[in-house]
Amino acid sequence: MPKKDPYVALRFKEFNIFLLLRFMLVFAWSMQFIVIEWQVYSLTKDPLSLGIIGLMEIIPALSMALFAGHIVDQREKRNLFLWCIGLFSLISLGLFFLSDASVAASWTQKSILYSIYAFVFFGGLLRAFFGPTIFSLIALIVPKKAYPNAATWSSSTWQMASIMGPAVAGFTINWIGVHWSLCIVFVLVVFSFLLALLISKKPVLNPKIGEPVLQSLKEGVRFVFKTKAILGALSLDMIAVLFGGAVALLPIFAQDILKVGSEGFGILRAAPAVGAFLTMLTTAYIPISRKAGLKLLIAVFGFGISIIVFGLSSVFWISVVALFFSGVTDGVSMVIRQTILQLKTPDHMRGRVSSVNSMFVGSSNELGAFESGLTAKLMGTVTAVVFGGTMTLITVITTGIVSPSFRNLDLEEDLEAHENPEQ
Repeated sequence: MPKKDPYVALRFKEFNIFLLLRFMLVFAWSMQFIVIEWQVYSLTKDPLSLGIIGLMEIIPALSMALFAGHIVDQREKRNLFLWCIGLFSLISLGLFFLSDASVAASWTQKSILYSIYAFVFFGGLLRAFFGPTIFSLIALIVPKKAYPNAATWSSSTWQMASIMGPAVAGFTINWIGVHWSLCIVFVLVVFSFLLALLISKKPVLNPKIGEPVLQSLKEGVRFVFKTKAILGALSLDMIAVLFGGAVALLPIFAQDILKVGSEGFGILRAAPAVGAFLTMLTTAYIPISRKAGLKLLIAVFGFGISIIVFGLSSVFWISVVALFFSGVTDGVSMVIRQTILQLKTPDHMRGRVSSVNSMFVGSSNELGAFESGLTAKLMGTVTAVVFGGTMTLITVITTGIVSPSFRNLDLEEDLEAHENPEQ
């Protein structure tokens, strides 16, 4: 067998433009979310307010997900991407305005808080379209044989931005304040819009243009539930993220438990992404497709252990290491899940399948944030984190016992089929 090229996807010019574009958008989005978390908790000192941020994003993201997937499958992807970026710039501009000192002086605290929640809500609507559009666009930029490699590099770029966005946010909050931190976000989004213009328009591959919405949505959901590899990976990751959402409580750990301030908060927030990013770079050279099901179960189990250690730690460097390893294990999970989705999803259904993925996994981040905020309010912060990690372990053990077919899942044959030019 010929040696696999770890850079095959990077040999396509538009894919490199796409990676730079995705980096800036994820950097801006993650930086904005961190700054908002810090601002909201500084205003309220209430852990439940952090959970509400997640709830405000998950409600529209969940309610619009399937419809967004239908729209993406029916429309040209590059222009749809431009619309998403343009609307994102308006949201970031609104949050920049709300953080101005004159607004803080003339508005009540509740007015500012509710306005932030409103912008987060609209961001959730927008996010329902972002995921399916990006997932579909990748498949139109690189050939099928490069899908697994493109998925790895795209996920690695996402993680790199997730590392730097929170870390930079932690430092800029301290150096230039919330207001100008959000200005940086706005500038990045505007620049990413200009960069997206360098990607050419793509053909619409859906043979059922004009298909009734309800029929289209049913087809997408039916495909996911019929494809056991996709359903198993999404379900396992959803439960793990839902109960392991300790990241949402990091402002509390930084300010009240570890007492490390905004800079320490940035380091804590970036630690999981550093681990995931290094894992993804490694998988570009050492594929993890063989015995993928078993590796996924082991990775999520390790994620649960890391979350428990973090929850129990009162030492900063131990907390950072625990979060780092939570990112390492989460990176394995993400690569396997994205590879399954790219290999097993037909071109004309990518928008809808990606939307179902966002309902299972993407929205579980926000639902997990709400669950963490609520349990922290009821049980206390440390107990809530340990509870979440324990529930993750129970889920993995249960899945491994009751689903031997998923435990034995192997992706090598699928990879070889897509790497064969005649396929």
